[in-house]
Amino acid sequence: MVAPRRPLAGVALLLFLFVGLLSSGRLIGSGQIERLPDKWRAEQILDGNVTHWIARELSKASFPTTLADLERGASWLLLRDTGPRVRQGCPDWLFLADELKVDHQAQRNADAKAQAVIELKQQLSRRGIDLLVVIVPDKSRIASEQRCSLHRPAVLEGRIQAWTSKLDVGGVSNLDLTGALTPLGATAWLRTDTHWNESGARAAADAIAQRLQALGITATPRRSFNESHAPLALRPGDLVHLAGIDWLPLKWQPAPEMVAQTNTHELPVVSAASPDTEVDLFGDADLPNTALIGTSFSRNSNFGGFLQQALGAPVGNFAKDGGAFSGAANSYLNNSAFKETPPKHIIWEIPERDLQTADTALLAYRSLQ
Repeated sequence: MVAPRRPLAGVALLLFLFVGLLSSGRLIGSGQIERLPDKWRAEQILDGNVTHWIARELSKASFPTTLADLERGASWLLLRDTGPRVRQGCPDWLFLADELKVDHQAQRNADAKAQAVIELKQQLSRRGIDLLVVIVPDKSRIASEQRCSLHRPAVLEGRIQAWTSKLDVGGVSNLDLTGALTPLGATAWLRTDTHWNESGARAAADAIAQRLQALGITATPRRSFNESHAPLALRPGDLVHLAGIDWLPLKWQPAPEMVAQTNTHELPVVSAASPDTEVDLFGDADLPNTALIGTSFSRNSNFGGFLQQALGAPVGNFAKDGGAFSGAANSYLNNSAFKETPPKHIIWEIPERDLQTADTALLAYRSLQ
């Protein structure tokens, strides 16, 4: 039997291919994507490198990005789907999906990270530098009443305690902020953001100051601080952006948050010769003796400012957005700021969700000796 001819379908296919050719030519001509390299090795073609390169270049163009935005927006509006990186709890509450994942090599990863921290502490101690490791519990742990039907695996319940127990055995001072943040519950967190709000940040800073005092550690130089407060303003949530729906009109997004941002200011020194400066032979007495390393938690909601107020001293903030477990530590320990003017105390802030993940750059610093 001879298949019936479908000239219309053939014409449509040809038009589609022609439009695709024209659009690809326009993207190359406009510089949005690069031309194929002149030479490819046979193995690169056979193992898929060529098609991978093409897909990567096309992803840079505006048309695929627009389609992706439309898909995300439609999925949210029709199905309340927030994509693979974000989970929705109660209405207008978003959570990072990474907090809810169980790594299949969780124990091995956690052990490797604990051992790396113990070894770093030993090297720092030989240089007379104290280390305090601070664990920021998951938003989905502390704001549990806002998860509604969102499931958090029970196996995650004890992961902070299990990890800090290893640090205790290794002689590493540590602080689990669960105790400081639990009384605040959901009021310690931003609804549509990964991070704590200013209430949570202030409570964390106060708890760290109390822990350092208990350890007999004093931050210097001693200073006074005051606060200023900006007017209420819209605070975009990073989870809205991660869900790919931040381009939608505000009324179609999860309810936006309004925040009156606090800023901390160091007051001028009144006395010309304070105890910290009168025996300053090398001009270093005015430098903070305390350094903060960590993640974007240390760079959000004025946490660094609140920490300085709680300690009564300036703090060198070397935290790094997106640094995960070891990003900021690697950057700081290999930095001239650490080598030339090492601190007396280091506060290392680590999110709970990073304790059991794989880390290919696990504390890749050179020997501190």
